[in-house]
Amino acid sequence: MEARTELLRKLAFFKEPELKDELLAHGQIHSFNKGDVIVRDGQYVRFLPIVLKGAIRVYQQKEDREILLYYVKAEETCTMSLAAAYFNNKSTSHGVVTEPTDVLIFPAEKITEWQLRFPSWNQYVMQMFRTRYDELISSFQGVVFEHIDVRVWEYLKNKSLEGNSKIIDLSHQQLASELGTTRVVVSRILKDYEKQKKIRLFRGRIELL
Repeated sequence: MEARTELLRKLAFFKEPELKDELLAHGQIHSFNKGDVIVRDGQYVRFLPIVLKGAIRVYQQKEDREILLYYVKAEETCTMSLAAAYFNNKSTSHGVVTEPTDVLIFPAEKITEWQLRFPSWNQYVMQMFRTRYDELISSFQGVVFEHIDVRVWEYLKNKSLEGNSKIIDLSHQQLASELGTTRVVVSRILKDYEKQKKIRLFRGRIELL
């Protein structure tokens, strides 16, 4: 009963009692570790995840390059998986856990059924699409209109604020993957910022000064 109450608290944005009963009846809670792959590019998506705790990194990859699409955090679902499941298409992205994460997973066939029955489910889905749309537009504008050195600096500042720390545990390759560029480019920019005494570089770690 305690676990049920805690789950319902985390899913408070679903208003209808019947929908909550459906989520409890058909959903299963799975725990994942950092680095676990939840969805792979090219696979059919037979389930939909709602993150209860933690985060999933959703990205696309081509050869040795990656481009970050978005992070799925608590109370959110993956809209790429949602679209693939709804239209019975293959996933066009990867989903990888970035920290210990608890996920409520339920069968994909419930998506259409709940759309017809529950207004709060429709509102949730539309809000997720709107949120991801805004994030992708923002990322697109950054790639097109901002120089990569500015994007690197802004990313580091935001990461520092997010973690409330001047120390950021991040390798050059991870930073390159986040920004959709190469490790060589990122390393050159970071060296320039270090010469300007804006940062201090360590192995797998960056300190903002």
